[in-house]
Amino acid sequence: MSGARDMYSHITELDGPAVAAIAERLDIRAADPSQRRLRDEYLARPSYAAGSVVLEVGSGTGAVTGQIAGLPGVVRVVGVDPSPYFVDLATSRYPELRFEVGDGRALPFEAESFDGIVFATTLCHIPGPEQALAEAFRVLKPGGSLLIFDGDYTTVTVAVAPNDPLQPCVDATVNQLVHDPWIMRRLGRLVSAAGFEPGDLRSHGHVELDSPTYMLALVSTGADALAEAGTITAVTASALRAEARDRAATGRFFGHIAYASLLAGKPLGGAV
Repeated sequence: MSGARDMYSHITELDGPAVAAIAERLDIRAADPSQRRLRDEYLARPSYAAGSVVLEVGSGTGAVTGQIAGLPGVVRVVGVDPSPYFVDLATSRYPELRFEVGDGRALPFEAESFDGIVFATTLCHIPGPEQALAEAFRVLKPGGSLLIFDGDYTTVTVAVAPNDPLQPCVDATVNQLVHDPWIMRRLGRLVSAAGFEPGDLRSHGHVELDSPTYMLALVSTGADALAEAGTITAVTASALRAEARDRAATGRFFGHIAYASLLAGKPLGGAV
């Protein structure tokens, strides 16, 4: 587990500027071309029958929910998120969609309400993911699909050589923002234990080279976190951010995150 308290896991306790900063990072990630490609890949995995209703748990600022709404077969999509700020922002951006405030571990929906459920970079932030998966099983119709996409966040790197000084920055960001960076390595067991049929796990990769955006934001966030913790000085943090920008400007930047997606289903007879 992460050594620091994941900001997402207690987002309702954060002040406005902190939540706005998280929303800005989500927007940077959503706009990144490599991340858009990843969304196209994993969201295409389920085959939704005509008239399907899909739930996204942890909908954030709404980018994934909005893309689900355009998938073949989907007639209605609902996004649920614990942050009222995120729900309001998503609603303003996608007024034709439905967003609700709610905890993935206690979903505000009736049993067997949805044909599909999506967790997109959500489970890694939830203390007690078993509860979230049990709730997903409860509200999913028999024969429905469960799609989970998340990072194997122990792999996040911007290092281009041993002892690269930028690597502690992204390590600090993961420590601050991810509750369980190892979850994708045990996700199959968790999903099966929740009653779903065994899922198909696929690997995806996010790479940033010449025009980094999201990974630069991760370096900046981590440098600030290290400075706030007193590990480095503000001057050093500024120098690390400048080094990352210089690498980007001179074609020396490298950033990579390994992601995976799992597609599983609820048995037609209910629990296995």
